[in-house]
Amino acid sequence: MRLFKKTNIDFIGVRKTWYLVSCCFVLTGLISMIIGGLPFGIDFQGGTEIVLGFSQKIEIGEIRFALAKVGLEKSEIKIYGKESDILIRTSEQAEGTTVSDKIKTAIQTTYSDKRFIVLKEDKIGPKIGTELRRDALYAIIWSFLAILVYIALRFKFAYGLGAVLALVHDVFATFGFLSILRAVFPATNLEISQEMIAGFLTLIGVSVNDTVVIFDRIRENEKIYRSMTLDAIMNKSLNDTLSRTIITSATIFVVLVVLLIFGGEVNRGFAFTMTFGIVTGTYSSIYIASAFVLDWSHFRNRNKTA
Repeated sequence: MRLFKKTNIDFIGVRKTWYLVSCCFVLTGLISMIIGGLPFGIDFQGGTEIVLGFSQKIEIGEIRFALAKVGLEKSEIKIYGKESDILIRTSEQAEGTTVSDKIKTAIQTTYSDKRFIVLKEDKIGPKIGTELRRDALYAIIWSFLAILVYIALRFKFAYGLGAVLALVHDVFATFGFLSILRAVFPATNLEISQEMIAGFLTLIGVSVNDTVVIFDRIRENEKIYRSMTLDAIMNKSLNDTLSRTIITSATIFVVLVVLLIFGGEVNRGFAFTMTFGIVTGTYSSIYIASAFVLDWSHFRNRNKTA
């Protein structure tokens, strides 16, 4: 199936303009992260998280009033999906289930007429949180290195560098977007969690797959059209794969939008990460990875000539 029968878009000719757009967007995102940033979730920060399902709607102010009696008034309290479900998160550390028991007892004592059940309960120590942050960073770095080696062996070293540069762009651009989104719409409750890291690792895999397809077509066309310049071959290859790229990305995008709308609070971080990431991943395969390979080749050729 082809969405477009034949296109002749000059992707390569405007690559420097898109370089500038990418730099501006990534820098804006980095500034947003430095100013506000994305907070670490309970997975990476350590503390106690508990979700209570009440039989009737309850106000956040009522929960905070009850927790204030036991010194937990600074806890993070928010709606968790339904208005009758409340998420309570605190960084206070204690042995075993001491903190969660304190929370449940305080609410039961203050509002004896309000029945609730525990939907979710997690406790992570600060040491484990630190280890999880380190392991998440290592996972992303090692995935970059593995992709660099794989593409360098399958194609050329410049192709591997281009692919990794595009992936780094995707990660920073998505982090920046999520940071800006949280600053503009605090109700999204976005934070760095294991689900979000899973989203980034999935994004890396999806994005590099699209990049490899384009690189493969470039290599094929180099063998077929030996008289054409590399610029022309790049443009032809990008146009040849454009229909496949849009259909694949659009299909994934539709599924992610459905997940974003109906996936609930638990999947929100993953869904937001992938929804924006699939867009920037498709864009970077064309204007970052492929364009970098072309500019790298021009740079090498100039050095040889000199």
